[in-house]
Amino acid sequence: MRVNTFLVSLIAILTISSCGILTKENPEQEIIDELQNKFYFGTALNEYQLNGTDTIAVKVVKRYFNSVVAENVMKSEVIHPLENRYDFTESDKFIDFAQANNMYTVGHCLIWHSQCAPWFFVDSIGNQVTKDELINRIKEHVYTIVSRYKGKVNCWDVCNEIVDENGNYRNSKFYEILGTEYISLAFTVASEADPEAELLLNDYDMANPKKRAKYIEIVNMLRDKGIKISGIGMQSHTRITTDLTEWENSIIAFRLQGLDVHITELDLTVLPIPTELNSADVSMREEYKEEYNPYKNFLPDSIQKIFDAKYFKIFDIAAKNGVKRVTLWGVNDGWSWRNDWPIDGRTDYPLLFDRVYRPKPILYQIAKSYKNLK
Repeated sequence: MRVNTFLVSLIAILTISSCGILTKENPEQEIIDELQNKFYFGTALNEYQLNGTDTIAVKVVKRYFNSVVAENVMKSEVIHPLENRYDFTESDKFIDFAQANNMYTVGHCLIWHSQCAPWFFVDSIGNQVTKDELINRIKEHVYTIVSRYKGKVNCWDVCNEIVDENGNYRNSKFYEILGTEYISLAFTVASEADPEAELLLNDYDMANPKKRAKYIEIVNMLRDKGIKISGIGMQSHTRITTDLTEWENSIIAFRLQGLDVHITELDLTVLPIPTELNSADVSMREEYKEEYNPYKNFLPDSIQKIFDAKYFKIFDIAAKNGVKRVTLWGVNDGWSWRNDWPIDGRTDYPLLFDRVYRPKPILYQIAKSYKNLK
């Protein structure tokens, strides 16, 4: 976070206190009800919010959202760091919070090549595991986690980012060792562990027609085997310059397959992304930091208008096409990963709550629009 935590908390307390508590008699609450009646409106929670450090965020989440997902604490490197050791400390806190506040709860994620515990693919002497051993590890990992939270997690991101930008299966260790079998296996075991849970495939860049076609192919593969799949998660890390035509086309295509569509990791960067720096060293990142950090102190009105229009369009498309859930990737601008990628220390404004947890005016404009949307 780029701002003093104490100062943020103090300002946020004053902000929240001054605007009053949301009640059924409060027009602000009625507006938020409109939003939540269209789809589950969610956010990602980090460890600071789960352990009580960021108390203001918790208040905001309770007031404005009816769905939550854990940003990191359910990923395998955290929840299953060693072969014979699970650590449910933080994930239990997340589930307890969701249960206490009657939230639609998303488990993220069961199988992902990134942030995967290093032991997963090697044996006791450091050699790559056999096919049979990896099958056993996937079964044990998925069943243990899903069964622990049976009836408490509504929806699981079962397999995450399994297709590359060219529409091919991502060449992860899972795929290298098992081929497509690991996908079928993960979904089968998750369904056995909790038959009522919704099961998703989740990925970024889902506006890409090649990815769209590949995911429809994977859905059909699972269905042909009689394996349950509930829907598609479209991460939707978006730019204010992004054309949303193909993004909407993907929503429509997945819905025509009879799938629920979840917008799972939504944010909207206003900053230029220097693709030439993605693999650059730190010194080059420092060299370009000023040029690629143009809004250090405030967001100009001209950029704010573009930001607002893009967010309005995103939510309009989601509502009109029957999207089941829209989840922001973070509670406020200060916590967003966008501030640090691909250059550390920038100031971005990608979410619907500012750095002192005030809802941006566009949030209410979005919700108000739903009164007239049939």
